[in-house]
Amino acid sequence: KPKRAAQHVLDADYFRRIDAMHYVLSHDDGQGTAGIANADVVLVGVSRSSKTPTCFYLANRGVKAANVPIVPGAELPRELEEATCPIIGLTIDAHALIEIRRHRLKLIGADGIRQDSLDYIDPEAVQAEILAARRLCTARGWPVVDVTRRSIEETAATILQIMDRWHLRKKAQP
Repeated sequence: KPKRAAQHVLDADYFRRIDAMHYVLSHDDGQGTAGIANADVVLVGVSRSSKTPTCFYLANRGVKAANVPIVPGAELPRELEEATCPIIGLTIDAHALIEIRRHRLKLIGADGIRQDSLDYIDPEAVQAEILAARRLCTARGWPVVDVTRRSIEETAATILQIMDRWHLRKKAQP
């Protein structure tokens, strides 16, 4: 006789995942920066570098993940200076990013714009944007994960490893 689906167990792990999901929703794409102090990790990177889907995947593992875009010419929120959790940069190959962004423009119906004039998909501008973001992360001592040929799951696994190492270093400090 087939068993019916078991009811979800409402335990501490379940509520931790739900809290993390709510956190991600409130701290997506630079929103709710005042709440960065409560993050388990903050992901930074250029637009379309898979910050949001990675944060949702991490939330499903119970991790409160905020994400903040690195936008050319825009200041990063000062709350990042005071963060008490790891900050991790996500980077991506320029050609892959341009294709993702072109697809995004088509989805939102913006492909009628003279795309060659848009910095958003201009190869030189995109390369400069990625380089500036990488330099920013390096200058701040933030590790960088290249997401170009990684699934969200692989990226998240790498982030969890970085988080573990970060916490071990914090424990070892006097």
